[in-house]
Amino acid sequence: MKQNIPDLSLRFFSLILEIAPAAKNMFSFLKDTDEIPQNNPKLKAHAVKVFKMVSIQLHEKGEVVVADTTLKWLGSVHLQNGVIDPHFEVVKEALLRTVKEAIGEKWSEEMNGAWGEAYDQLATAIKNEMKPESLQTS
Repeated sequence: MKQNIPDLSLRFFSLILEIAPAAKNMFSFLKDTDEIPQNNPKLKAHAVKVFKMVSIQLHEKGEVVVADTTLKWLGSVHLQNGVIDPHFEVVKEALLRTVKEAIGEKWSEEMNGAWGEAYDQLATAIKNEMKPESLQTS
């Protein structure tokens, strides 16, 4: 999967938007634009960053290994953008579908369970940092 990160990242975000079209408005770089998401350079950069963090780390480490400062920041950003539990489920579905498509016949129920569990750990770690006091005020 490593050699195909840019394409897989866009597929991942395309699936998020396909599953939950309203999610488009949660991203500042997609809001108020009719531009095709695949042509949006900011989306491409964001998609690669998110997909790499989630997929490569979970694949290589098999667990959530994210610095506390990064988790606090992720919690704050997700809270600020109005992310709620159902949104995490959309991302999980998109991630599992993307990985399944990427590895094809190698995909198994065991892999589905392992990826799902690893994603749930990451989502829980982010949710645990989604505290109102973590929001930065300007």
